[in-house]
Amino acid sequence: METFIQQIINGLVLGSMYALVALGYTMVYGIIGLINFAHGEVLMVGALTSWSIIGLMQDAMPGAPGWLVLLISMVIACVVAAALNFTIEKLAYKPLRNSPRLAPLITAIGMSILLQTLAMIIWKPNYKPYPNLIGGDPIDIGGAVISITQIIILAVTVISLAVLMWLVNYTRLGRAMRATAENPRVAALMGVKPDVVISATFIIGAVLAAVAGIMYAANYGTVQHTMGFLPGLKAFTAAVFGGIGNLAGAVVGGVALGIIESLGAGYIGVITGGVLGSHYSDIFAFIVLIVVLTLRPSGLLGERVADRA
Repeated sequence: METFIQQIINGLVLGSMYALVALGYTMVYGIIGLINFAHGEVLMVGALTSWSIIGLMQDAMPGAPGWLVLLISMVIACVVAAALNFTIEKLAYKPLRNSPRLAPLITAIGMSILLQTLAMIIWKPNYKPYPNLIGGDPIDIGGAVISITQIIILAVTVISLAVLMWLVNYTRLGRAMRATAENPRVAALMGVKPDVVISATFIIGAVLAAVAGIMYAANYGTVQHTMGFLPGLKAFTAAVFGGIGNLAGAVVGGVALGIIESLGAGYIGVITGGVLGSHYSDIFAFIVLIVVLTLRPSGLLGERVADRA
């Protein structure tokens, strides 16, 4: 029972990070039908920017509280990630908006490789330890443990998702986003500016990715220029799993994927005597994805998208 509770906790923490990144994928796809494969690299840039700011602040203000250093680094990382994603959209995606879908897809893959290479040049390819700025002893829950950092990760995720749901469903920008997703031409006739909405969507997605990247680094204690590729791929998988274009589906898909991955790594690793385990945890998530999409191609909460005029 202790193993089950521990793996559920690990899965919720991991899934919450996938959910934040998956929301960026699904928002962009819902509005312009683009799979932004450079989104994982935005996560990486956010984490590495945070790491750099923390280093500078620890040198300049050695007595500053850890939570304050982490908060300031997170704000700066979010600004940098937002500016990066805004620039990517304007330079790489906007000129191809009316092109065949294969062109922006290839451009997104190329942008992902470009960002990885630039990050390797700027931050060097070696793994870097991400400092633990939140102290405190782990909390025991029925024989399982959860760290203060993991509790903060869950809290930040819940707050971020709540704010995003409020933004999309109850604000003027959210109405404009939903209108643009339904039909950008008609939305433009009603006074909505699709370019502004698309840019805002990329900025919001970048902020969520940067937050997820910092939480990922804080949870695993390391950063590196390729760290965004696999979480980005899994977050895309989570978005498809839950129903691409559906915000609630992205959250459900992310959490489900995290729990499946953790349970698979925990239990099957024990059954096979360690032959299969954490090193092969990716297998379980993608096997379940294949099964779900075979039975329900639109995803768990997928819905039919209206044809555009």
